[in-house]
Amino acid sequence: MFSLKKYRKKSPWILHYNAGSCNGCDIEILAALGPKYDLERFGVINTGNPKQSDVFLVTGPVTYRSRERLVELYIQMPEPKVVVAFGSCTCTGGVFRDMYNVEDGIDRYIPVDVYVPGCAASPELLIDGLVKALDILKEKTKEMEKPFKLFRESASEDGIVSRRDNALRVGEPSTKEDKEDDKD
Repeated sequence: MFSLKKYRKKSPWILHYNAGSCNGCDIEILAALGPKYDLERFGVINTGNPKQSDVFLVTGPVTYRSRERLVELYIQMPEPKVVVAFGSCTCTGGVFRDMYNVEDGIDRYIPVDVYVPGCAASPELLIDGLVKALDILKEKTKEMEKPFKLFRESASEDGIVSRRDNALRVGEPSTKEDKEDDKD
């Protein structure tokens, strides 16, 4: 039987993307990875490949040149995925908002699950945001598991699904009143 839980037992992998920041938030991320905060104790691993990552950590304001790459990286990530906007620049455009090449906050281009505001946001806030992101990732994994669970319940031992049982679940009218409403 196929189960997402089997594949999600690994540590969550984070893809960090600097969309054009002053590097203040990037320095705070490095501090969080250091021995004082030890971000890796939560099982977090930093990766450079979007196809292997679960959490998309973005720093800096979205610029004219970085927005396409930002969306490309987001699309390449497998589901379920969580996006963390780290720093005020990522959330709203920050101090660079009125610059000619700054577009806006990240949520204008990709959906954001966790906002971590601050200029530069502290390592404690990063850890708090990532813990929230991991909780959201667990919930999204459970949501993706539901169709597989429904299939396992409706399938026989041979893996054959009855059309009648499956049709009722998909949205066929189940009562005479529903059938009459559909005719009208």
